[in-house]
Amino acid sequence: MKILVVDDERTLVKGIKFNLENEGYEVECAYDGAAAVELARGGVFDLLILDVMMPEVDGLEACMRIREFSNVPIIMLTAKSEDSDKLMGFECGADDYLTKPFNILELKARARALLRRAAGVQRSQGAILTVGDISLNTDERVAMKNGEVIELTVKEYDLAELLMRNPRRVYSRENLMNVVWGYSYAGDYRTVDVHIRRLREKLETNPAEPDHILTKWGVGYYFKG
Repeated sequence: MKILVVDDERTLVKGIKFNLENEGYEVECAYDGAAAVELARGGVFDLLILDVMMPEVDGLEACMRIREFSNVPIIMLTAKSEDSDKLMGFECGADDYLTKPFNILELKARARALLRRAAGVQRSQGAILTVGDISLNTDERVAMKNGEVIELTVKEYDLAELLMRNPRRVYSRENLMNVVWGYSYAGDYRTVDVHIRRLREKLETNPAEPDHILTKWGVGYYFKG
């Protein structure tokens, strides 16, 4: 599998590259956001590791540009720890987020999890899951509405599949974070709200009055069966 690592801290990039290559990954490197966009457009990558604070084009802008043509999993790196910065990363289309300084073992673990899900290793029974006018091909990890393909990021797809497999079951934001992300953001469950809103924008005819992904006020979210 091929990973693109982008950060203007060359020493950090060298260290990440060394550790990922020891895991058997093919690693390509870049040092600014503009180069990241061009490499992502021209290369076939299975995962991007993208720093936020970079010259030329910052990581958030680069992430948004990449999302215009690719749903490759993206892990954002940043020296900022404020919740608003994390949420902005998810708004731009990131799948995961790590605050510097981070443990390289955690980065490798998160990379493995995203790559595994993106490759469809964690598959469940049946290739097609349909609820109303929304369908998921769980082998190919493709979402469709009325037969038309809807582009979802890795986490958006995981969230949609969980809710659709359990219609009418209400999940709290904490439940969704633990099941879909596999770990906790130390109480920053607004990450879930961001992804729910993005799913509604993509899957609902009227996101302001959703027909499928509903809110149980004071409890959480559920998929209407």
